[in-house]
Amino acid sequence: MSHHYTIRINWTGNTGKGTSDYRSYERSYSLTAAGKPEVLCSSDPQFRGDKRRYNPEELFLASLSSCHMLQYLHLCADAGVVVVTYEDRATGLMIQTADGGGHFTEVWLFPRVKVAKAEMIEKANELHKRANKLCFIANSVNFPVHHKIVCTADEND
Repeated sequence: MSHHYTIRINWTGNTGKGTSDYRSYERSYSLTAAGKPEVLCSSDPQFRGDKRRYNPEELFLASLSSCHMLQYLHLCADAGVVVVTYEDRATGLMIQTADGGGHFTEVWLFPRVKVAKAEMIEKANELHKRANKLCFIANSVNFPVHHKIVCTADEND
């Protein structure tokens, strides 16, 4: 089975001179997909971008983090592990190369999960490994995606 995805990028940073020189244009752009709200983006501020907008590196981390979460929640539901809350803080290390390019070398996800009952914690922790193996985005990168998990039980247990 295959799935096809389409987004639209529109550069909005022409200040009247186009790309006549490196400092003459803004790095602003919008990201849209059919029937969804516009997301305002830019490059990282280190690359002359707008710090108030999402940059490609942040969107990349968000893709890894959210894909893992969605796969994990699916596995928990199938396994009878009731997740009450889930949040993650993702970090990534990108190395810039001498030629101006670069690449990510690793990403760390820090999921904080609360499950309904204490006896679910062990299974909940195990399911992160399987979620990482099945995550579409993690399977599409050539570097490790690490996890440091904190799992607790609902205090009303």
